[in-house]
Amino acid sequence: MRMLLAFVVAALAIATLAACSTPEMNGPATSLSPGASTPRDDSDSIVGTVVRFSTEDAHVDVTITTDGPTSRDFLALLPTTLAIEEFASAEKISYLPRRLVTDGSQGSDPEDGDLIYYAPWGNIGFYYDTSGVGYSDQTINIGRYDATEADLQQLESSQVRVEVVR
Repeated sequence: MRMLLAFVVAALAIATLAACSTPEMNGPATSLSPGASTPRDDSDSIVGTVVRFSTEDAHVDVTITTDGPTSRDFLALLPTTLAIEEFASAEKISYLPRRLVTDGSQGSDPEDGDLIYYAPWGNIGFYYDTSGVGYSDQTINIGRYDATEADLQQLESSQVRVEVVR
């Protein structure tokens, strides 16, 4: 009987210790990077990740330049398919399947060649004419692209595949 009681006490002590442990006690937190098959450490930066927006006839690559909650959430949506349209003779926009996380992300003063997330509308935008556009807490930079307005126009009126390519 004393052996059984000692065994039960030991088992309860082990269970209590396991329940009270924190993730830090169990090793570093890991997550799956978009399109990855193996976990990666959360301290790995996403800066430099290349996302391709493509149709059958054209593509535009965006390099992620901001490692923040909004950029990470954008990558978590991929792969996806979007429709891109002209907006205000200044940018090409697309509405995402859902709103992105913005808490903890900084606003920006966008420049031509920026891919941004506009929080109030829940859309991304390829800026090609930022004249008259200034800093906004609601405009969150995701990345940079190197394409002309004509290149971007080729993405309109088609279903655009968006995926991480490297």
